[in-house]
Amino acid sequence: MNFLDYVYNNDIILLDGAMGTELKKMNVMGDFANNIDNKEIVKKIHQSYIEAGSKAIITNTFSLNRLYLSDKNLNLALINSQGVKIAKEAAGADIFVLGDISSTGKLLQPYGSYKEEEFINVFSEKAEILARAGVDAFIIETMVDLREAVCALKGCKRSSDLPVIVSISYDRLKGGGRTVMGNTVKESVIKLQEEEADIIGSNCGSLDPHQMAEVIKIMAEHTDLPILAEPNAGLPILQGKETVYKMEPADFTEGILACIKAGASLVGGCCGTAPEHIKYLNNTINK
Repeated sequence: MNFLDYVYNNDIILLDGAMGTELKKMNVMGDFANNIDNKEIVKKIHQSYIEAGSKAIITNTFSLNRLYLSDKNLNLALINSQGVKIAKEAAGADIFVLGDISSTGKLLQPYGSYKEEEFINVFSEKAEILARAGVDAFIIETMVDLREAVCALKGCKRSSDLPVIVSISYDRLKGGGRTVMGNTVKESVIKLQEEEADIIGSNCGSLDPHQMAEVIKIMAEHTDLPILAEPNAGLPILQGKETVYKMEPADFTEGILACIKAGASLVGGCCGTAPEHIKYLNNTINK
């Protein structure tokens, strides 16, 4: 069964939690070559989520695209394909692997110097690498600019016929829910449907899980597509120079249940979400 068929044939699909904050615990966060230098650590994190109940895991390839890595001396194809290989080794035959795609770290005109076609080409290049390495679907996530998200979606569609999830990060609920670039939830849902996203959703941002449920509710009012919800483990707290997330698994799960009630059918977590959060969530929804 392919991933999209699996989504439509199951009520709730449990994804994984954060990769970045788990790498931080291992003191290797920020190493863009982790898929080569620390592949056993990356694999162990994937395995911990699978053991917790995840049915789909996300590759450690977040912003590994040509523009984001423009000042790094790294082999783009190698670090991305190796990220897929590690995830597939952890997943085996029964767990889906989603190819992670995120921002270029640059701005489109008129705010920056890049044209949309340049972004599309960058995302298409990465999508082709991930598809060739064997992912089951793409997940475009943590996007704060709808225009860039659409460029990523077009890039994926240009390179492959694999399903594409597009997840937007919202920073406030006021005014219909908005990204830092001012895109509303309704605007995003309508545009992503027009551009033929297969699944839409929200992750990360500056909303706690309960607030994200309000975003999911708006989405469900404007689409019949499957909806993803991957909130952070609460709002970030600054402790000295460290940004931490303190929401306990039980409170996180309560927020996810609110997201499910609002219309989400693919759920997991973003920053601060650990295997214990996913395990608690899994035990709760599978009682």
